[in-house]
Amino acid sequence: MRGLARSLWRNADGAVAPTVALSLTALIAAGGIAFDYARMASMDTELQSAADQAALAAAAQLDGGTNACERAVAAARNMVANQTLMSNDGQGTAIEIPDPGSICGGDSSITFDASASIRFYQDKDKSRPSDDDSNAKFVEVQVEDRQARYALTPIVAAFHSGQLHAIAFAGLDSAICKVPPLMLCNPKESTDPDFTISDYVGKGIRLVANDGGGIYGPGNFGFLAAGLTTNGGNGASVLRQILGRTALAANCVHGDGVTTDPGNMVNVRDALNTRFDIYDNGLNQACGNNAAQNGALCPPSINTRKDLLQKGNSCGLVANGNANGWVLPPKPYPGATLPAEGPLSVAQAQALSPTGYPHDICHAFSEMGDCTPLVSGQGNRVGDGNWDRYAYFLSHPVDYPGLTTKAQVDTFMTNNFGTTTPTRYQVYSWEMKDAATRTARLHTNITVGSPPNALKASSQPVCAPAASGVIPSSTLVDRRVLTVAVVNCSAEGVRGRTPNVTVTKWIDIFLTEPSLARSVGTPTENSDVYVEVIGQTQNANDAGAVQLVKKSVPYLIE
Repeated sequence: MRGLARSLWRNADGAVAPTVALSLTALIAAGGIAFDYARMASMDTELQSAADQAALAAAAQLDGGTNACERAVAAARNMVANQTLMSNDGQGTAIEIPDPGSICGGDSSITFDASASIRFYQDKDKSRPSDDDSNAKFVEVQVEDRQARYALTPIVAAFHSGQLHAIAFAGLDSAICKVPPLMLCNPKESTDPDFTISDYVGKGIRLVANDGGGIYGPGNFGFLAAGLTTNGGNGASVLRQILGRTALAANCVHGDGVTTDPGNMVNVRDALNTRFDIYDNGLNQACGNNAAQNGALCPPSINTRKDLLQKGNSCGLVANGNANGWVLPPKPYPGATLPAEGPLSVAQAQALSPTGYPHDICHAFSEMGDCTPLVSGQGNRVGDGNWDRYAYFLSHPVDYPGLTTKAQVDTFMTNNFGTTTPTRYQVYSWEMKDAATRTARLHTNITVGSPPNALKASSQPVCAPAASGVIPSSTLVDRRVLTVAVVNCSAEGVRGRTPNVTVTKWIDIFLTEPSLARSVGTPTENSDVYVEVIGQTQNANDAGAVQLVKKSVPYLIE
């Protein structure tokens, strides 16, 4: 019996050996597959991580500035050194991004290459490839193909992973801070949807508020949601404070997609006019209503040159029902007898009351503006930059003595501005330089007419507390310069409060005159604002004297 058991045991032992031998091949294959799959998966992770980091580095350079695409390519290829430890294809450990060549940069001859290793787009949907630094908003990066050669999987007739690659898509998310909550509808949206800034610098634009609340159209202006609630409430009261005060900045808004905010310009106009030393009734809450503040929260610029004269010592607008205050002059530009559309003669200019910085000539002789090309139903809100410099200098004989002919004015402008066609902002800024001497000398009080109806012209603050005005510095922003968002209002369907509106450009504008109804000279309405374009806003990342602070963070989309 014992012998039989030993015999059976030997027989069973012999039967297991073939079974183990037969399963060994499958077991080795499974182990090989697991090992090599882990290598392949790890290498795929390494490649994707490299693509992600490269796309983020590239997206951080997409600021719309010069050579943005070139900088993005350099950042993607050189900023981060990525390696693969799992690839054993003999190409080394560095993960490379092939040179994509020139695929973005404004050259119209360049054709978008969908197979390039780095591709730029204008939109998140990748429906509009970018062809210029300014419209490159998103970037897609593809790293080079790599492969893992299998160590054990060849047992099942597979020798390598095949070519593996990784792609990442990223953009630049931004927030705009310290910006007055203003927006203007691109006045030439149908012909220049990108708002080519170089075509507008120095030109006057007549902006008209959309107080009716309907769809905003080219040349309208309005407000952005400020995101603030103050002790004075919200809505119009907050806008009055933001547009009047120096210290109250709006909350950050999204740099590309803003929310427009309905607002009645007439209700907030008075706060904006404090920048010109005009203080109307009802500004206590906006500009400080206690004895210590006494309106000092809304100071004017040190240079308050404007087309208004002061009657008596009141500081509001006579047009607001005040008996005294700031009033239109008896002989405003361009005068009662309108010549052909061009600069006034010397005699006509000298007959004017001291004038402010006038409109472009093509706007000065027409309520709707006959600047060409005309826009049906609204003239042309954009001027040509040709303003009557002779009328300006010749109407201020006390400030500019010795200028009695156009030739003398030409020589004066050439000597001080290097050109006979300075912009209004250049003249304004020149007048403010060395404020302690030049501003005081140039801005002498002038009396027009005789008592009791005498009017005073002054381009220094006379109504602000302590007669003080803001001199731009490293910590103080120019009070007559505003940053505004340019929006294609028709395409975006802007109507009242509209979210996620794309900002075409952020620009700086110069306020050339206060906002009020003018029945003589160039007719305007209470809600009109006439401005001159200075240029594109320069982004800043500090808390100094900047109109705008841009905070940008690259982010992965896919």
